[in-house]
Amino acid sequence: MLSHLGDEAPGSLGKGHKVKWSVGIETQGDRLLSREEIVELADAVAASSGIATGIGTNRYGAQLLVDAGTRDEAIEKATAEFTDAVARARLPVYPIVRVEAVGEDEEPGEEGTGG
Repeated sequence: MLSHLGDEAPGSLGKGHKVKWSVGIETQGDRLLSREEIVELADAVAASSGIATGIGTNRYGAQLLVDAGTRDEAIEKATAEFTDAVARARLPVYPIVRVEAVGEDEEPGEEGTGG
């Protein structure tokens, strides 16, 4: 519980203040993804300073940068951007198996996981 007016939870800067978050999202499905498919995903996430992974595996994912006031908001924004990118890349829709978010104001090792 926060004890003073103005105290904020870790990973937030207060109402209206945003920080950069690096959000990793990974899915897993039932077939291997080709180089061409992951290149399409990489192109689709580039607008969010994103990178894509998954060539030759049954998983694909992306690391995206988003501006948000809280970890939950960052995960929500990145998941929406990722879902749109998957559709633009015409990839099969697999269930998300991992989500990780690290704020620019956090020390290494403080990253949180959501899902």
